[in-house]
Amino acid sequence: MFFFRTPLSAIVVRRIKFLVRLLVSLSILLVILRSIDVGQAWQVIARARPEWLLCAWLMQFGSTAVSAYRWQLIMRNLGFGQTFSFYWDSYFKGMFFNQGLPTSIGGDAIKVLDVARRGFRKRDALVGVAIDRVTGLGALLLLTLAAHLVNPDLLPEQVYRPILWLLVAGLLGFFSLVFLGRLAWIGGNPRLAVVKTMSDRLWQAVSLRRLLLLTSSLLVPLLALLAFFAAGRALGLRYDLVTYFAIVPPALVLTVIPVSIAGWGVREGALVGLFSLIGADKTVVLMMSLVYGILLILVSLPGLAVFLRGRRLWADQA
Repeated sequence: MFFFRTPLSAIVVRRIKFLVRLLVSLSILLVILRSIDVGQAWQVIARARPEWLLCAWLMQFGSTAVSAYRWQLIMRNLGFGQTFSFYWDSYFKGMFFNQGLPTSIGGDAIKVLDVARRGFRKRDALVGVAIDRVTGLGALLLLTLAAHLVNPDLLPEQVYRPILWLLVAGLLGFFSLVFLGRLAWIGGNPRLAVVKTMSDRLWQAVSLRRLLLLTSSLLVPLLALLAFFAAGRALGLRYDLVTYFAIVPPALVLTVIPVSIAGWGVREGALVGLFSLIGADKTVVLMMSLVYGILLILVSLPGLAVFLRGRRLWADQA
């Protein structure tokens, strides 16, 4: 098993990182909770409209299902093969480890191990998982940029412009990475071998089934944002979709930074801060973010069934 082959020092470092992330998440949440009315928070939850909550769950489940499909497209373009059921099971299991069972073993590590058990090298599997992450981030940045250009007056200029430039920089970085490997001088520089390899793999991953890959990549954040919209509606936030498309993605981008547990705390702090700039009630925004986090856990539950089934099979074979 992977856990027994890992050096003790690596396990200790991983657990320390996990504890630091847990402390960051709890600290941010505690700071936010001190600034709101807890009684009002309970009232907001009590008045939640169940039909909108169900809609939010369906949208998020759809986002996760499409994510699994996108990962299959990328991995098959990279030559890994395997069936959709394999990627479905692995993706939901990884999500469960990230959301429903946050541990020092991340969901990406679980997916790498799943692929490696099919006879592939862990290093190659890690590249595939990383490319899936990069592709998803690129689609999120593209969708956010469109929303900001459609509604440039939504946020104060001192907030709008930095976000806009960061979006442009992120997209330029993504497309640069795609095409860097095409440059001859990159391949001739040994120091840039890692960049060359990543660029070549990214080019290979996006060079086939482009329409399906682009559509699925955009659908993932689109459905997630619709889940936020439905959760906000359930709790009484009355903003249009463009507002959510402009405000929510920057908060989601921040959760990619590995400083917290599955983005908890960072997501809440960013959403409360950004929505407060347009006059939204902090308590309602916080509850919306917490409800969305709970939806992620509920959506990840199929991964628990996959994980338990896999443990039973391993026990029977042993």
